[in-house]
Amino acid sequence: MTRTGFDIALKELHNDLLRMGSIVEKQIHQCIESLVNKDVELADNIIKNDDLVDDLQKEIENKCIRLIAKEQPLAIDLRTIFTTTKLVTDLERMADYAVDIAKITKRLKNEKYVKELIDIPKMSEIVKDMIRSALDAYVAADVDRAYEVCKMDDEIDSLYKNVFTEMLTIMANNKQNVNQITQLLFVCKYLERVGDHVTNICEWTIYLVTGELKDLNE
Repeated sequence: MTRTGFDIALKELHNDLLRMGSIVEKQIHQCIESLVNKDVELADNIIKNDDLVDDLQKEIENKCIRLIAKEQPLAIDLRTIFTTTKLVTDLERMADYAVDIAKITKRLKNEKYVKELIDIPKMSEIVKDMIRSALDAYVAADVDRAYEVCKMDDEIDSLYKNVFTEMLTIMANNKQNVNQITQLLFVCKYLERVGDHVTNICEWTIYLVTGELKDLNE
């Protein structure tokens, strides 16, 4: 493969990564939509479509392995390929959380919520924006943007703490709905974990450009 051919292969990897990210972003949006609207059919679709993400992860990882095995890439190219494998792992884990939330939709389908779901959709919207921006930063090798995305995780953490405190207060006065409140707290925790995985992507972007491993999940 010529250098031009190799560059095309790397661009194809980036396109695959963005496609996977787009699916995950959609999964995050839809799992919260299914929760808010108690849309079991949508929840089932999210669970079923998890195979798309798993298949893409395997496809991208196999392409990375073939590039390393056949082309003996330069150091910077090897770093790009290595970080791509790390990113798809984080994206796949995010999709798993979307499936977990879809399963909670199915568990709560016949229950009236103890309160209107307001902060949870807010968290999901921020997470969606983070995923898109983090992947854009990675493809553009934009360190500054990666750091900006990490700051957005502070909003997720703040909302999570607010919901946690509010739900515990409701639970103290509403013993019969302990299971529902616990499930909703799991939803918040899953979204908070998605934010952590996005931060991982930003850390790998910084590593790609600078060669330095940063721990930004604090």
